[in-house]
Amino acid sequence: MAYQQRNGGRPNNGGRSGFNRGRSGGGSRKGPMKKYINPSKFINKATPKAEEVPYEPKNKFADFPFGNQLHHNISKKGYKLPSSIQDQAIPYIIDGKDVIGIANTGTGKTAAFLLPIIERQTGISLRPSVLIIAPTRELAQQIDEEFRIFSQGLGLFSALIVGGVNADRQIRDLKRRPHFIIGTPGRLKDMMNRRYLNLEHVNTLVLDEADRMLDMGFLPDIRAILSEVPRDRQTLFFSATITPEISALVNTFSKDPVTVSVRTSETSDHVEQDVIEARDKTHKVELLTDMLREKEYDKVLVFGETKFGVQRLSDHLDNCGISSIAIHGNKNQSQRARALKQFKDGRVRVMVATDVAARGLDIPNVSHVINFDTPQTYEDYVHRIGRTGRGGASGHAHTFIEVRAVRR
Repeated sequence: MAYQQRNGGRPNNGGRSGFNRGRSGGGSRKGPMKKYINPSKFINKATPKAEEVPYEPKNKFADFPFGNQLHHNISKKGYKLPSSIQDQAIPYIIDGKDVIGIANTGTGKTAAFLLPIIERQTGISLRPSVLIIAPTRELAQQIDEEFRIFSQGLGLFSALIVGGVNADRQIRDLKRRPHFIIGTPGRLKDMMNRRYLNLEHVNTLVLDEADRMLDMGFLPDIRAILSEVPRDRQTLFFSATITPEISALVNTFSKDPVTVSVRTSETSDHVEQDVIEARDKTHKVELLTDMLREKEYDKVLVFGETKFGVQRLSDHLDNCGISSIAIHGNKNQSQRARALKQFKDGRVRVMVATDVAARGLDIPNVSHVINFDTPQTYEDYVHRIGRTGRGGASGHAHTFIEVRAVRR
């Protein structure tokens, strides 16, 4: 623990950074109590990645029974061979079957459900006919962007219904009777309650990252939304894991689903993981600031627990000359999109984020993940550190823990 040893003798500065004044969390937290995680689980010597055997698809994109315009859009995007989830799920979705897709993030599952749905919806007059629910604004926005690319020239259009943006524009979009509704549970339920969203013609329902939506407490909203969707529909669940709660949801809202599982081992085994001991929050900030001044911390994702705490930490780093941006639920959609683009493009080296805001984001080349605050669960920890060490690159994860007083 180099940082703990090097800085361990530094005296407490009485709150010079302002991080130990008031409540340590920087705001109240809703949701379940944080589960204790033994610090030993945050330590792991990275194992070299085994040579992965490339997946050999049974189909080419050209083999799928899509129309000429959709094939043109797929080709324009540069797609030739489908990924494993695309290769295995698309034929079932084309056949109209309910599907449970179990796949890691970044495996191409968005195209796996969008392409066959777009093909099946062409020419349908009753609308909206497709409802896609995602846990976060960013993921919903990414799905909407892919939909717009694949649906060019097909006369289909969508409405993006998420929080953090002006509801008036979304109401106008809904009044145009779009074919696809893509949104987050809270705003969808709000629009439904205000009678701007009518789901009586929906024939296809997609729940993307269903496990995460349940983790985030969206189950009551999802049940309320699904109760308004016709029972005679196609239902697609995509999830990284199948928990008992997911199984119960699937059993309630789908019929004879086909399971397509292409999940691979967790990337956490291949990420160098260690803990950093700190006496208190002020000491944590000092250690973090020192670390981020070193060149090896090239593109760093820092996780904090609360919206207020994340913003305050990002501001502090920026004031110390470390280019930083924050992403959390108090920022509106355009602010979050702008922050994400700055980090992806390398205009800032550090992004400080809450779990909710960072869920579903595909950020390449993250050199380090730092858990400034420990996560709610070990599953959240695995998800956080999975943002580094992708695509065969080396990855590093650090987790701050409190120095335990020695009992005499």
